[in-house]
Amino acid sequence: MSPSTSLRASPSTRLRASPSARLRARRFEFLIEWALFLCALLSIGTTAGILVVLAVETFAFLREVPITDFLFGTEWTPLFATPRFGVLPLVMGTVLVSAIAMVVALPAGLLSAIYLSEYANPRVRRVIKPVLEILAGVPTVVYGYFALLFVTPVLQRVVPGLAGFNALGPGIVMGIMILPLVSSLSEDAMQGVPRGLREGSFALGATRMQTSLRVVLPAAFSGITAAFILAASRAIGETMIVAIAAGQQPRLTWNPLVPIETMTAYIVQVSLGDTPQGTLEYRTIFAVGMLLFLGTFGLNLVSAWLRGRYREEYA
Repeated sequence: MSPSTSLRASPSTRLRASPSARLRARRFEFLIEWALFLCALLSIGTTAGILVVLAVETFAFLREVPITDFLFGTEWTPLFATPRFGVLPLVMGTVLVSAIAMVVALPAGLLSAIYLSEYANPRVRRVIKPVLEILAGVPTVVYGYFALLFVTPVLQRVVPGLAGFNALGPGIVMGIMILPLVSSLSEDAMQGVPRGLREGSFALGATRMQTSLRVVLPAAFSGITAAFILAASRAIGETMIVAIAAGQQPRLTWNPLVPIETMTAYIVQVSLGDTPQGTLEYRTIFAVGMLLFLGTFGLNLVSAWLRGRYREEYA
């Protein structure tokens, strides 16, 4: 090899020829590896710490309150002179508001995802999708006051007997809040379906609507169902909307027109500082938090199972 050729050698060739450079690169990669490991360890440690705190306080609560009374009781008055610790009214309120939110978010989110994926041209998609996702960036306290001061008065003109605090208004606003989550994740799942499946459907004479509903949606089923379940988890864990607009009256009812209380709203109520730490009343927030954690964790497990069970593999 001529001297001119050696001068033109690539940087990787010179690096291989330099033991000190290889040593520096190896040390740098070692530091990067440990930094990434510590970041992963931090997230795992944080989750473990949350679980430990919830478990310790929950077991302390259950030593004084039988678990059957907690899970199956129909009265929740832990701050009264004669306390009752039946969590079913809180669970019912959480499920009611979340169900209303999903009724709003799932159809609207799926239809918008179908439009963005199958009908909108790329220029329109680049504009509409970010605008739609702006809804996810609005603070939830703003949604709460929007539900209380705008949506509820409008609904009271249409729905007779609707109380000032109710489950219907917050449920509708919560559905608007989680709509971008359903739309964005579902649209991503449909965009992952190979173009060849669509072209094959068109070649057989199917219309765009038939292709969307009978080819694309079944092929993206795992991603769409995962989006639905993640949106349900988000609705169950929402706090400020229900704390502001749903009221703080735990009721065992399916009536969306009356005030109710959710698990997250109760945690906010007790966490304001009026309840002394270490008391049985204070430990109720950890018991309710553990129940909420187990519910959302179960939904996430179902989401992961559905993604693995119905995932389509394309060559």
